[in-house]
Amino acid sequence: MPSARPGPDDKLDRYLVLKDGAVFRGRPLGADVEAAGEVVFNTGMTGYQEILTDPSYAGQIVLLTYPIIGNYGINDDDFESDRVQPAALIVREACEAPSNWRSRRTLHEFLVERGLGGLQGVDTRAITKRLRSAGVTMGLITDADPERALQRLADVPDYGDQNFVELVSTPAPYAWGYEGREDVDAPQAEYRHKIVVLDCGLKFNILRRLAALGCRSVVLPHSTGAEQVLGWKPDGVLLSPGPGDPGGLTQVMKTVRGLVGKVPMFGVCLGNQMVACALGGSTFKLKFGHRGSNHPVKDLATGKVAITSQNHGYAVDADSLTGTGVEVTQINLNDGTVEGLQHEPKGVFSIQYHPEAAPGPLDSRPYFQEFINRIESAGT
Repeated sequence: MPSARPGPDDKLDRYLVLKDGAVFRGRPLGADVEAAGEVVFNTGMTGYQEILTDPSYAGQIVLLTYPIIGNYGINDDDFESDRVQPAALIVREACEAPSNWRSRRTLHEFLVERGLGGLQGVDTRAITKRLRSAGVTMGLITDADPERALQRLADVPDYGDQNFVELVSTPAPYAWGYEGREDVDAPQAEYRHKIVVLDCGLKFNILRRLAALGCRSVVLPHSTGAEQVLGWKPDGVLLSPGPGDPGGLTQVMKTVRGLVGKVPMFGVCLGNQMVACALGGSTFKLKFGHRGSNHPVKDLATGKVAITSQNHGYAVDADSLTGTGVEVTQINLNDGTVEGLQHEPKGVFSIQYHPEAAPGPLDSRPYFQEFINRIESAGT
């Protein structure tokens, strides 16, 4: 059984130590483990269960800016992968008595059950302000003396130097249909289309949305080559979200180049960046990234603004696309960064945010239908 969480009167200290030497003291949350990772913040008010199981957070210590987390508990349905993904979690206050008819356990119990450590009772506003001004940085959550922890942190590889995609991608193909996950050789119902999903850090809700539109998805490891992908005879290919620096994913870029012009493609988040890199563009690291459920994005063709769910630390360099034939279709209204691309002659389009929106608003859900429309137009 999960151990009881230390109460507010207990004198147990746990620290967040940043690579620049800053130290923040709080109380333990979750499992009693030390954790290192890139410290990032998410401004969403809800969706902590989806965030905790989102593969794009692999290797990161996630700070949630909303002051109380866990007030609707953890349920058995809203998982976005088979395991917890971040390195650790930081909150201002973890709710001890959640109230929701679907709740099965508290946030703390879930973290202990899954072996994930965390920190609470810390000044999350101060940490967020520091990250916004200085940029994201590596950090360590520990019960040890902060000075010794800082020495250990110096030996931890930087986030951008690690390949997290190979850690979160599926090791073997599987399928997803009307009834959820299934073996690729399972008897098939009647489906509108077959979609191959290249898994660089896939969220289950992408597969749920495709199934809702009558599509069966075949999920393949990120290392799958273009000829292998085409061997599944897909009607379309979706390039999934995922963690880390896209610049190091040379095998995925090679696969995307081999697919361009041969099958309709839709890139999501990291998939958007892979489209840019594969077609001659490049990316850069944002100061503190886009992580939350309220990012405004403008469609340059229609002028329409959508409120979007986002989670990424890298962005496409618009200037690098000059002469590539890739068109910027959408921009972020907060900082002007690229939010959408297309190469119409080659049948490729992509967005930087999350159309499956788990968590988040539903403004961008119609892009799944647009993908289906493009598939059907290509087949006429």
